[in-house]
Amino acid sequence: MAEQPKPCRLSVIVPVFNEEECLDRLAEDLLGALKDIPGEHEIILVDDGSTDRSFDIISELANSRPGVVGIRLGRNAGQTAALSAGISEARGEIIVCIDADLQNDPKDIKTLLAKMDEGFDVVSGWRKDRQDPWITRRVPSQTANWLISRITGVHLHDYGCTLKAYRGSYLKPLRLYGEMHRFIPALSGFLGARIAEVPVRHHARTLGVSKYGLSRTFKVMLDLLTVKFMSAYMAKPIYLFGGWGLAMGLLGGVLASFTLYQRFFHHIFVKDQPLFQISIFLGMVGVQMILMGLLAEILIRVYFDIKDKKAYFIKDLVGRSPVRPLT
Repeated sequence: MAEQPKPCRLSVIVPVFNEEECLDRLAEDLLGALKDIPGEHEIILVDDGSTDRSFDIISELANSRPGVVGIRLGRNAGQTAALSAGISEARGEIIVCIDADLQNDPKDIKTLLAKMDEGFDVVSGWRKDRQDPWITRRVPSQTANWLISRITGVHLHDYGCTLKAYRGSYLKPLRLYGEMHRFIPALSGFLGARIAEVPVRHHARTLGVSKYGLSRTFKVMLDLLTVKFMSAYMAKPIYLFGGWGLAMGLLGGVLASFTLYQRFFHHIFVKDQPLFQISIFLGMVGVQMILMGLLAEILIRVYFDIKDKKAYFIKDLVGRSPVRPLT
């Protein structure tokens, strides 16, 4: 078996999907920014099934630059899976995640680390002066940030900013599936992590094409339901299911009493009140659909945990041996 890589102070993880125009400049900016940071570091570039020359460039960087590691996933599995692959291979005591599109500034990594030195376990970047379209990107993002903060109790201005720093001890135990990467600060908070937020620079995109659209907002809302359920009801689901059952039973009793009142005092039969029957039908179907979705979330996590399945498959790894054997 290959010798296991030794721990280092800092791992920088970069998910990449069709970013061939950005990678050379990104590597130069990252290496330049990390030069002034004490301690050994590594840069892990994770190609999330790109269809352009991204992995060829990543391989060249990994083979020519010490401390650069390249990972290629077998298919496009999404940003959460790409980050998970990088986290599994990271050996840094501190793990920083950053986008490959050059909109995040690698110089801000030093700012995040300085905040961590104050005793924080997670430091999130806040794109205070965000350089993105207002209607299609900023308004949906602000709405989602407000809603996530309210529901999770972990208040941040910018959950969507990839530029974040974590202590590996809080990040590595997390099981990330679907589109859960944006909720990592909240999930870490549930473990007791101390969380801070610092303003970071944000540049307008000048190379490549954005991979995000308004459809991402709906995924965030659905994932938020899962996060809330996993944090508040995973150990006591009867509180949720029983609560809904009691509420529906109470509502049914009220409506049944109203129907009996109409029958005996106004001589209106149930068959003459179709709205009552429709409301009961829609209410039952709606509740069943929500509960089925939550049960499915539990089942898929049990499946992944028992089978030790990953949401991704690492096809290639260049630059060093994997932390654990590839299977």
